[in-house]
Amino acid sequence: MLSRVADSILWMSRYIERAENVARFIDVNFNITLGADSDDPLQWAPLVYTTGDQDLYKELYGDPERDSVLRFLAFDDKNPNSILSCVSQARENARMVRDSITAPMWEQINRFYLLVLASAKHAGALAEPTAFCDEVKLASHALVGHTYTTMSHGEAWHFSRIGRLLERADKTSRILDVQYYHLLPSVNDVGSALDLVRWNALLRSTSALTMYRRMHGSIVPDRVADFLILDRDFPRSMRFCVMRAQDSISEITGSRPGTFTCRTEQLAGRLRSEMDYTAIEDVIREGLHEYIDRFQLLLNGIGEALQADFLSPADQTKTPTLQSQRQG
Repeated sequence: MLSRVADSILWMSRYIERAENVARFIDVNFNITLGADSDDPLQWAPLVYTTGDQDLYKELYGDPERDSVLRFLAFDDKNPNSILSCVSQARENARMVRDSITAPMWEQINRFYLLVLASAKHAGALAEPTAFCDEVKLASHALVGHTYTTMSHGEAWHFSRIGRLLERADKTSRILDVQYYHLLPSVNDVGSALDLVRWNALLRSTSALTMYRRMHGSIVPDRVADFLILDRDFPRSMRFCVMRAQDSISEITGSRPGTFTCRTEQLAGRLRSEMDYTAIEDVIREGLHEYIDRFQLLLNGIGEALQADFLSPADQTKTPTLQSQRQG
């Protein structure tokens, strides 16, 4: 398989997942701030910091306000990580490898692109962004379904899955970090009714509420963190994403279990092994923010190794794993 084809397929998948997760960021923050001062910069600034685009935002808009933050994250073509930019770049990557993906996949990407483009032209699309965010998530899920059911599960499929899972692991960690360090206005609110509402919104933003309730019942912050970080069966947990990405890397290399033939495989296997033997008490002891910060750096390392081992030379127009934003 040509490295440029693998590169385009991986980034097509990664950009789609990034668009979905930006929609999740918007959705959870909007739901959390219902009933609060919708123009409070303390509620909207964290969204920009989470994507790592705070300097660009400040250059374009100045101080964070609800409408400008939503437009920047959803439709601003000057923001390379906006939903519109991500879907546009995914479509361009798909166009370059039309003969390596299936017709249903290509058609769904085009439907997705036209959906976002039409919403960008609709003045009231972000007045109540929940409906738009739901449409983005459903369009992304439809593409995942087409990919799973219409594409042979060979190298191209595995590169697509790796891109999606690395992006998803990064964004799940960021949603957790936003909740724990940014969206809670005061340490006095920890354990309060407001705190529980926020953790509930966090679970909804990752489509995890039903599965969490089934496993743990009542909402307890440490259990929520455990579920989203270390659960081995929930498909949006950080551990699940690392496990399945490492499986796909091994399928591509053909290595036997417990061995590695390249740096990517070594780093992915090392992170998977660490998470296999980590308990939530270890995470809390290290500090949730510190653990997530270190996880993101390790994930960045896997992405960089993947680019060097398998893909085309780094393209500066593509945004790699978003750099960790340490706060405080």
